[in-house]
Amino acid sequence: MNAYPMITPTDGRTQGLELIALSRITELIGKAVDLDSTLTSILRVLGDTMKMERATLLVFDRASQKLTIKASCGLSGEEEMRGVYRPDEGVCGQIFQSCSPFVVPDIESEPLFLNRTGARSKVRKNKISFLGVPVMVQGKPEGVLTVDRLFGDDISFEEDIRFLTVLATLIAQFITLHREIAKKEAKLIAENASLKARLHQIHGDHFIIGHSKPMQEVFSIIDKISSSKVTALLLGESGTGKELVARAIHEGGNRKDQPLIKVNCAALPETLLESELFGHERGAFTGAHAARPGRFELANCGTIFLDEIGELPLSLQAKMLRVLQEKQFERIGGTKTFNVDVRIVAATNVSLEDAVAQGRFRADLYYRLNVVPIVLPPLRERKDDIPLLFSHFLATSNERNGKKVQITSELLDFLINYPWPGNIREMQNLVERMVILAEGDRLTLNDLPPNLFINHRVVPDEARENRLAGTTIHPVNHKSLHDIERLEIEASLRRNGWVQVRAARELGLTERQIGYRIKKYGLNRYASFRSE
Repeated sequence: MNAYPMITPTDGRTQGLELIALSRITELIGKAVDLDSTLTSILRVLGDTMKMERATLLVFDRASQKLTIKASCGLSGEEEMRGVYRPDEGVCGQIFQSCSPFVVPDIESEPLFLNRTGARSKVRKNKISFLGVPVMVQGKPEGVLTVDRLFGDDISFEEDIRFLTVLATLIAQFITLHREIAKKEAKLIAENASLKARLHQIHGDHFIIGHSKPMQEVFSIIDKISSSKVTALLLGESGTGKELVARAIHEGGNRKDQPLIKVNCAALPETLLESELFGHERGAFTGAHAARPGRFELANCGTIFLDEIGELPLSLQAKMLRVLQEKQFERIGGTKTFNVDVRIVAATNVSLEDAVAQGRFRADLYYRLNVVPIVLPPLRERKDDIPLLFSHFLATSNERNGKKVQITSELLDFLINYPWPGNIREMQNLVERMVILAEGDRLTLNDLPPNLFINHRVVPDEARENRLAGTTIHPVNHKSLHDIERLEIEASLRRNGWVQVRAARELGLTERQIGYRIKKYGLNRYASFRSE
């Protein structure tokens, strides 16, 4: 094996071919998307333009500590797989370690040439020469670029080595550029993950929307118990998102790849509920034509969510207690005992303590369920989350209904102060209704259903105001929500001696908001006295 000692000038014909090849190669690099396919295309240019045979690019794999073929031309996939060398092995190893170009004039007379790929066994020429140059990245060897050439005596190795050295430099720059791009992509992915994490902090784990203090306390408990097997009891009013929290607990632990099975204990009669929970054997009752597994069997190794557990009949509570304590049960009509590994999350919107006191719920089952209670706050106690929740539901409804409806500040102010007896479920349904019925592109107070005022807030407040004022006004006869809001503000101003600050505090408004409404409705104490 001979080291190439010097570089000599090329003739015009060779130089023209080199320029054509380099032009094609730089064009490929400029349009490159994928590293491996581009490197293969570069090597094909050598065969098409320079008449070089079996070009290969070997790259040092740091994981295996070996030189492997990254791209090739003239080799089959099987031959590529065989082209693996240690850094100190054969001609390629010598080129890699010495960081210098080498020429093997005749591979048949070179003992270091291993021909490991077996690609040259079918060649019928007298001689095959082998040329190789190192690929250097930031002054360190990254790989080896090699070509075979079936040659005549008129071919100069000097020209080949000079050209291959230039090409190896271009490949090194391309690899460096690709790595920089990969680093930037990794950085963008990390930043995206960070933004998602921040969004998770705003929306809570598993995209439960909320950043208020009560919800942060809920998220904290979820984080602490998700990885354990402890039974959780979700408490709170209907519509507060208990099912979402149950899913968050399940997905936050090591059971996330196992099933999450949901059962509503109030949705089925007692006879069907037992079969739904524990399954039945064939012939256990009329209509049981085949054996059927229950929800506990289906939830094995996963989580079962028992919603409205307070409605569980007393006759089933003993069987449920056994499942919680011993993880065992029998199907209806069967004698075989089933063992299950199930994480239990139960939920109720009624007081189990009261149910225990009234004899409707077993005390031992209650204590077994109430290991880690999680109280979900009603929406009226997490007003900071109302804009986020409304915005989320509005965006979802807009997308679903093909609209671009927005909300006015007046409506948002009202929603923040509305007590939401139906909680998040009420808001979701309200948004869907308003978006579907909206005639314009902005939601205002006039888009709210009248019962939102009549059934909850305005009627009791106005009735009290009317008694204090000694007048009789019938809210149900108001012609519009505009009139309802005007009367409410005027009554509050009267009670507070027309002091705007006090009236604003009573109504839960800012001074700017009440000032805007006073101006909007043309309210003043003198006009009010004249009207009386």
